[in-house]
Amino acid sequence: MLDQVRGKIRLKHYSIRTEQAYLDWIKRFILHFDKRHPKELGASEVEQFLTHLAVNGNVSASTQNQAKSALLFLYKHVLEMELPWLDNVERAKVPKRLPVVLTRDEVQRMLGQLQGTHWLVASLLYGSGMRILEALRLRVKDLELSRKEILIRDGKGFKDRVTMLPVALVNPLREHLDRVKQLHDQDLKEGFGAVYLPYALERKYPGAAQDWAWQYVFPSAKRSIDPRSNIERRHHVQDQAIQRAIRQAVRNAGITKPATPHTLRHSFATHLLEGGYDIRTVQELLGHSDVSTTMIYTHVLNRGGKGVVSPLDHL
Repeated sequence: MLDQVRGKIRLKHYSIRTEQAYLDWIKRFILHFDKRHPKELGASEVEQFLTHLAVNGNVSASTQNQAKSALLFLYKHVLEMELPWLDNVERAKVPKRLPVVLTRDEVQRMLGQLQGTHWLVASLLYGSGMRILEALRLRVKDLELSRKEILIRDGKGFKDRVTMLPVALVNPLREHLDRVKQLHDQDLKEGFGAVYLPYALERKYPGAAQDWAWQYVFPSAKRSIDPRSNIERRHHVQDQAIQRAIRQAVRNAGITKPATPHTLRHSFATHLLEGGYDIRTVQELLGHSDVSTTMIYTHVLNRGGKGVVSPLDHL
């Protein structure tokens, strides 16, 4: 059955992380009911399991929603059973939090603690507002250095968009790509050099996997085995490596905020709004479907409580 789940997930082109998460939740669901087959279970058992996660497991709302999505995928797409709407599930409370935003000085101090690829990726996140995986999955063909643009393919929600490429990063990127090209040429000499291509493009365009244009902008230092195809090739840098580097840089810079790579995206949006750019422009650069999502940054602008001056400051 798990092979069937895996096959359906790959048919729908879900990411490998979604595949791993869904399979894990389905296993936990089966074990929770003493290894009974899901066909013997139904909506009431799904409700019990999700309620158990919220009440006994004290999981976050996002974790509970992920488990719910995995189980609905199992029943709807694999077992082809329609579950009634789960009204009786005890939902984990969704906290309403403002995003963490760094000041310009804090961003500069943090970037000053990084070097090499880590510095280049972090600078790109802050300078373009990309998500970390959007940056790491960039291909050489997606960079328009002369036009100062970046084409983001298959972003969140399988949407493409164009964002800015900071002028300050054009020359560092050119130098970086020269080094990546040498690494790619060495792989070709050793009989490798083929990169992963999505949506069966490798069959549609034979040889494209070895083409320079399709290579990752930020390739891994070592080749590895693709868990889906068992082919040895060079993947992109792992996001965990960037996350660790940025966390250490934040500590070294003496910043007390819980900053992550995604904090740089929040800082990008907030600093643009502080600079007077209209919210629709920021919405397009971030790739938000609804402007209400972008509106959250108006609440963290560095102007003090919504622009109100404290009466203490008038004394």
